[in-house]
Amino acid sequence: MILYFSGTGNSKYVAKRIADALGDALVNLNDRIKASDTSPVETGERVIIVTPTYAWRIPRVVRDWLLKTELHGARQAWFVMTCGGEIGNADQYNRELCAEKGLACMGTAQIVMPENYIAMFSAPQADAARKIVAKAEPNIDRAIAAIRAGECFAPTRNNLYDRFMSGPVNPIFYKFCVKADAFTVSDTCIGCGQCAKRCPMNNVTLKDGKPVWGKNCTHCMACICYCPKEAIEYGKKSKGKPRYHFEALEKQQDV
Repeated sequence: MILYFSGTGNSKYVAKRIADALGDALVNLNDRIKASDTSPVETGERVIIVTPTYAWRIPRVVRDWLLKTELHGARQAWFVMTCGGEIGNADQYNRELCAEKGLACMGTAQIVMPENYIAMFSAPQADAARKIVAKAEPNIDRAIAAIRAGECFAPTRNNLYDRFMSGPVNPIFYKFCVKADAFTVSDTCIGCGQCAKRCPMNNVTLKDGKPVWGKNCTHCMACICYCPKEAIEYGKKSKGKPRYHFEALEKQQDV
């Protein structure tokens, strides 16, 4: 079984690629987390967890859901992490999580996909994003081959920088950066509610037809990147930057 969490579609795409190749079932953790659903899941022996990289580890909301949820039948877990550049020493923390769950950790695969974290970085334009996805395809295929063969993923890089970023930097980043205070909305908002619908934390509500953000943000960037009118900004950091979500690449390519 494949459990996936996705902010703007990168991890969803990778999860579907793996599911199509292996014939495994998909479980959307965004929906489970949004519904506060931690009821047991019948997974079978093989579990593949596909997530984005948040501050050089899997998202805390995914970790917390996994710790609370019984995965019936699960024995082995492979982690596939999408990122804009690197996952640091995330594999160590994935192994610790598996130890808590009583699972054999089969390693972590890094898949570099288009950047979406426009609260800090710039997302690529569509053509550049497609090239990044094309470059990622062989890595996705290698991950699929290893899972199909029941083999561990190759070890990830683990130097001092990686340990520092996934170690002390991760909690500092969450404490000081992962907040919704800077989100604002302009008059171009049409009140479609996509931001509230897509927020996995139920942190966005509509008031008088406009989004209002609470205090429970995970910085998935779904609200700002899926806004059809680009009416949402993250302070001054997102101004002038292209928005990114994976589905837009497919639609533009079909035109």
